Amino acid sequence: MPRDVGIGVVGFGWMGQTHSRAYRNIPVYFPERRLRPRLVAVAEPEPRRARLATDNFGFEEATDDWRRVVEHPDVDVVDITAPNALHEAVAVAAAEAGKAVFCEKPVGIAPEATAAIAAAATAAGVVTGAGYNYRWAPLVQWTKQLIDEGRFGELTHYRGRFFSMYGRDRLGVLSWRYLQSEAGYGTLMDLMSHTIDMALYLFGPITAVVATKETFVKRRPLPRPGEGTHYDRGSPDDPTGEVTNEDYVAAMVQFANGARGVLEADRSIFGPQSQMAFEINGSKGAAAWDHEKLNQMKLYLPDETPVDGFVEVLSGEQFPHHGNFVPGGGNSIGYEDMKTIEAVEFLQAVVDRRPFHPGFDDALAVAEVQDAIVRSWKTQSWEPVTPLGADR
Repeated sequence: MPRDVGIGVVGFGWMGQTHSRAYRNIPVYFPERRLRPRLVAVAEPEPRRARLATDNFGFEEATDDWRRVVEHPDVDVVDITAPNALHEAVAVAAAEAGKAVFCEKPVGIAPEATAAIAAAATAAGVVTGAGYNYRWAPLVQWTKQLIDEGRFGELTHYRGRFFSMYGRDRLGVLSWRYLQSEAGYGTLMDLMSHTIDMALYLFGPITAVVATKETFVKRRPLPRPGEGTHYDRGSPDDPTGEVTNEDYVAAMVQFANGARGVLEADRSIFGPQSQMAFEINGSKGAAAWDHEKLNQMKLYLPDETPVDGFVEVLSGEQFPHHGNFVPGGGNSIGYEDMKTIEAVEFLQAVVDRRPFHPGFDDALAVAEVQDAIVRSWKTQSWEPVTPLGADR
């Protein structure tokens, strides 16, 4: 018989809706898993979104109080897609209630909050998941397999970046994302968290960093009543407020395996739209992937390919999970398919009562690099990546 898993979602904006569609899609795209997510409860203070959750998505009930979701007896999994400032309170309460917890990155408003969340989950012994979904692209999964098999030889160079234009509009309103009091650090906790996680996933631990930052858009129009998302736009005559976190982050990094790398992220850049990308080099080959071209990558394995240079590889059913969505090769999957892969793998771990990766321990590893980056901003020098405890 299919296994029912009760889902409670906290926050029903774009990401909460994306997660909910992913849960609904599991029985369709992964029938062999015999998982049947049940959308039990959603916490959303905005009435229109709350009605959307029950009327269109099929949630059994909606509330404006996240505690009711955490305490609901039929909720097995608490999925947190609320703003960063709420991550710690909700995640700790859910873990203490014995629920499995999935939290969108960055799992806390600051590195110290991530450490506290991870400690609470460890103490409670619950299964955890973190929303580093770019790991789940089929070609990224395959690249990881090639690395683990030693096909690239000794790893030498890593270049990772996440360039997004969501903050490029100088008249984009001063939403919570641009305020340290509500989002924590800016690009460091948002886009750069994905960049760091991918580097750790593919190349392993980072031991030291030297970093820089900049806020290119220093003031933004204040939101009008009923506005405040990073998609809303003001006018040149609107009163403005100060942006209190950073637009741009860059770091040179040293890996434990001896490789060297450069990581960059920017939310105010013009040109790239969602360029979560990496290039890797080793002593026997190289590879490059870009989320904007999710279903293709460049691969250079001179001992295995007939040309002396990169060849293009198209994703297809021979790569992990791709065949669950479309057959053959060259038939594309998309962003929400990655989220469905993430959701099914997490729920499978919950049902099997085994650790899931990326979980809160992986989020903590990202936070430790972020903490070193913050220290490097202050000292303007290389800083070691050191353990980050909840009591630090």
